[in-house]
Amino acid sequence: MEGVINNLLLGFSVALTPSVLAYAFAGCVIGTLVGMLPGLGPLAGISLLLPATFGLNPIVAIVLLSGVYYGAMYGGSTTSILMRIPGEAASVMTCVDGYAMTQRGRAGPALAIAAIGSFVAGTLSVVALMFLAPTLAAFALRFGPPEYTALLLMGFLVLSYMSSGSMPKTLAMAVVGLLLGMIGIDAMSGYTRFNYGVIELGDGIGIVPVAVGLFGLSEILLTAGQATPPAIQRPSLRQLIPSGEEMRLSVGPIARGSLIGFMIGIIPGSAHVISSFVSYGLERRMSKHPERFGNGAIEGVAGPESANNAAATGAFVPMLALGIPTGPITAVMLAALMVHGIAPGPLLIAQEPKLFWGFVASMYVGNVVLLILNLPLVGLFVNLLRIPYSYLYPAILCFCILGVYSVSNSVVDVWIMIAMGAFGYVLRKFNYDLAPIALGLILAPMLELSVRQSLAMSGGSYGIFFDRPIAVAMFVAAAVLVLLALKPLVFRSKDWREKVGLEDQA
Repeated sequence: MEGVINNLLLGFSVALTPSVLAYAFAGCVIGTLVGMLPGLGPLAGISLLLPATFGLNPIVAIVLLSGVYYGAMYGGSTTSILMRIPGEAASVMTCVDGYAMTQRGRAGPALAIAAIGSFVAGTLSVVALMFLAPTLAAFALRFGPPEYTALLLMGFLVLSYMSSGSMPKTLAMAVVGLLLGMIGIDAMSGYTRFNYGVIELGDGIGIVPVAVGLFGLSEILLTAGQATPPAIQRPSLRQLIPSGEEMRLSVGPIARGSLIGFMIGIIPGSAHVISSFVSYGLERRMSKHPERFGNGAIEGVAGPESANNAAATGAFVPMLALGIPTGPITAVMLAALMVHGIAPGPLLIAQEPKLFWGFVASMYVGNVVLLILNLPLVGLFVNLLRIPYSYLYPAILCFCILGVYSVSNSVVDVWIMIAMGAFGYVLRKFNYDLAPIALGLILAPMLELSVRQSLAMSGGSYGIFFDRPIAVAMFVAAAVLVLLALKPLVFRSKDWREKVGLEDQA
């Protein structure tokens, strides 16, 4: 304990120098703006800034890029809550209840809780990073294809808790997401599937055009089709502050989201996206009033926002302790370290203590900077809703098109966004939940690859899934989720039989 405190003091001596503070602030500002722009997200922001770090000190470079990373996690919630447009993929779940709160005139508290939850989750995750990095990184190394298969299967079963609608509709939307995820080059064989001659579909359908179309464009179409536009929001100062009840309801989701996000974050894959889905599903299942979810439940904002920010920090555990990237974002950051002559891996903490502990301390500083940046600006963000819809929605549509196009410089992505917007509009008219489509699209390629890799390892035997203790434990947890999902159906059937019996007796 004493050694950790001494190391942290060393880190703060580095992180509080004027140059590091300045670049931490710049990274947080850039990240927040990048997160707010539809389609860009942290990967695009970090990739664009990477060449600018070549002449910088290694500590300053990694602090700047990490500030962009978790700043984008913060910023993505703003457009999700105010306009139902995910700034990046991890903010998809925030759209559901965040925008519902905006429609009820509670956009200010939603933004404030998102900022507070992100700050708390980021801070707790940094504490866990300090004490648990080597142990958790070693545990993450035990995850092979069978373990990933079990983990992703659990992710799909969370769908049964996500939707406030009917189970068949939810599963139908998940299947649509899975089918969309099958498009593109087969990672095992190299053959292109279902692209119908469109070269741009070789890499598959991206989550950005799908999410922006389903959630953003469909909302614009729905509002444009109303006889009278929604009333323009003019919030008072009191309406910008979360009530005591909203704060009380947010405490548990923030704590659980922090834990879920950090633990999922250390596992390779789209951790920050998956963690927000898992957190939302857990909060809805644990709530005494699950019918509130989808209609403006503050827990539906606090949990996912905390989870995706905690996952952003958790992703640094294997990156720093083992030199293993958990996804494309941390891979780019590893490249930045290697460009500066730093060898990531188990010896990094011992060989570069100033870099490691300075980076950890800078994350504390960055979370404080983001809180200071975001809370005072809540009133400014909410005032965007005072712009008449005849001006606001065309501007949003332009930002959506530019953001989606900028990801891959592809007109095909813009057409996918438009098609998904029309598709989402029709589905929402029939009361279908759109979130399972996004989750299915994200998880389908990873699930397929992990299943096929597992079978290749075992020579086609499915027994490999039951020979690995971690995988078995996850399959047991998945079975428990299935039983919990079937429980209401069983009791409903029992009540129906008893009702029929009573009517026959009468």
